[in-house]
Amino acid sequence: MTRYLRLLLCLLIPLSLSLPTWSDDRPVILVMGDSLSASYGIDQEDGWVTLLAARVREDHPHRVINASVSGETTGGGLARLPALLDNHQPDIVILELGGNDGLRGHPIGGMKRELAAMIEQSQDAGAEVLLVGIQIPPNYGSRYTRQFAETFPALAQEYQIPLVPFLLEGVATVEGMMQDDRIHPTAAGQPIMLEHVWEQLAPMLDGAQ
Repeated sequence: MTRYLRLLLCLLIPLSLSLPTWSDDRPVILVMGDSLSASYGIDQEDGWVTLLAARVREDHPHRVINASVSGETTGGGLARLPALLDNHQPDIVILELGGNDGLRGHPIGGMKRELAAMIEQSQDAGAEVLLVGIQIPPNYGSRYTRQFAETFPALAQEYQIPLVPFLLEGVATVEGMMQDDRIHPTAAGQPIMLEHVWEQLAPMLDGAQ
């Protein structure tokens, strides 16, 4: 290394350490979901979470971070959540998980414990939680499907948190609203899903102001 290069480095290193770092201090809405929130099979810009971010920007200072992963289970979400809470320090966590647990026939008790753990971890981190309910097709048996559907309102009542009863209400059984797999909604169904979430989220945002 030449004497001139060493001199240049000596000048640049203090400069780089003194440069200000830009940070976004806006309050955060963290969406923890599966393919229903990850825009599976459609353009991301058409997904309900992207639509939510656009609506939030109109009247609220919050920014939306979508941490949804297609195929995610409650166990996977629970494993990922601590790092997300630490990195983003959200004010609100929208928890939309459980559908893949149901479709895979996972024990309801385990799913409920994992959802409960995510609610508690979010609250302990200072975030409010909005729980999003989902339902599974009846071919899994009446007992299993009933217990699955009852899990979400039971948790909402236990932890006194707002609940979207069924994210796909008015979508799941409507022609043209579902993709060919009959599991994932089309772009046409996303605004309806947004309205279900917004109905419960809006009071949380208004209360934060």
